[in-house]
Amino acid sequence: MSHVAREKQKLLNRIKRMRGQLEAIERAVEADTECTRVLQQATAARGALDGFIAEVIEDHIRDTLVDPQADEQDPRRIAAEDLVRIVHTYLT
Repeated sequence: MSHVAREKQKLLNRIKRMRGQLEAIERAVEADTECTRVLQQATAARGALDGFIAEVIEDHIRDTLVDPQADEQDPRRIAAEDLVRIVHTYLT
């Protein structure tokens, strides 16, 4: 089973929230809402998408690069956790 399949419900919930955000942006544009409010909503939606991407990358890193049996001091585990932190720094 892939890492995405194990996290499927969590990811689907995130996607549903993002869909709701996009629909809110659409409604705001249709209602001629002021630009600053539309931009705030769009920025929030972009943040949600970045968070989704970071989550999938994090799961992929942990699933493919880390031996679940390795101890906390394993150099590959340490490197993978460093990479996860970097991904989160740049995407969230």
